[in-house]
Amino acid sequence: MGRGHSGSENEDAEQDREYSSELSGGAGHKFSFSAGWARLSWCPIVFRPSQPLDAGRVMADLIGTASGIAVEGSDVTLSYGRHPVLRNADFALPAGAVTSLVGPNGAGKSSLLNAIVGLLPILSGSLTVLGRTPTEMRRHIGYVMQSAKVNDQLPVTVREVVTMGRFALRGAFGRLTTDDRRIVDESIDRLELGELTGRHLQELSGGQRQRVFVAQGLAQGGELLLLDEPVTGLDVVSRQRILDVVAEERSAGRTIVMTTHDLAEAADTDHVLLLAGRVVASGTPAEVLTSANLAEAYGGRLLRLADGMVLIDDPHHHAHGHDHAMCEEDDEHESSSS
Repeated sequence: MGRGHSGSENEDAEQDREYSSELSGGAGHKFSFSAGWARLSWCPIVFRPSQPLDAGRVMADLIGTASGIAVEGSDVTLSYGRHPVLRNADFALPAGAVTSLVGPNGAGKSSLLNAIVGLLPILSGSLTVLGRTPTEMRRHIGYVMQSAKVNDQLPVTVREVVTMGRFALRGAFGRLTTDDRRIVDESIDRLELGELTGRHLQELSGGQRQRVFVAQGLAQGGELLLLDEPVTGLDVVSRQRILDVVAEERSAGRTIVMTTHDLAEAADTDHVLLLAGRVVASGTPAEVLTSANLAEAYGGRLLRLADGMVLIDDPHHHAHGHDHAMCEEDDEHESSSS
């Protein structure tokens, strides 16, 4: 028994040295990590509450939301300094489902994700995540920010970036367990990154980089996954792989909340929250993505076409070379036009 145990420890120690060598960046590169969410410096949430959470209570909360509400806001107002970005918002995002946050630029979509993960304090109102406060639940949330906000010039490899998803639980310098390594490997495999693990980010295409970030989000192992425009501007292969993973997470009973400018993409999700500095509408895609609601949210950027389609002329898509987002007119408008 003693010999077997020692062998296991030696194996873990050897693997730790391999990971430690990778995290040193190789070629003399060193990195420093700080607590809190610092995606720009490649460190996800490292959260150590002053009073440890009761694991039993947390699991009871998670189980209690399995067929109910994952995120609930009441009269929520968010702001950056003196500039409110979301006012008096009431909403309830279902557990075990995919929710799309849609709306024009500046509508408050990314800000709401930041509030859910506890990065942006609410100015007023109340916000609960899996039955508790956002700060308490940080360690149970995976967050994938927009790839455009990430410095891809840091000399870190694909495996290193995905491994950082475990820092939320272990800390930047905590010892990885065999289970941690298994989760990292599974996350890499699910995003089809196996042949890229030793490459640095600057060597990857935009779609490959985004798959790396999503793999890191999966590696965090949260019951709630937040994705900020996860497939905007990606190649077909990367886009489909990420959407497939979202569907897999939903099938596993997890909750996904993602922002998007693509209304066709939003129409394929379970729930839609339409924002325009406030909540315009919330519900199923059929209930929310109507011409009346879209006109209220997008204003002059909504154009009516003769073939019964709605075209959103959003400068965001011009800037990035994407197609305009389209959706069909609602049944009421079609019947009144006939």
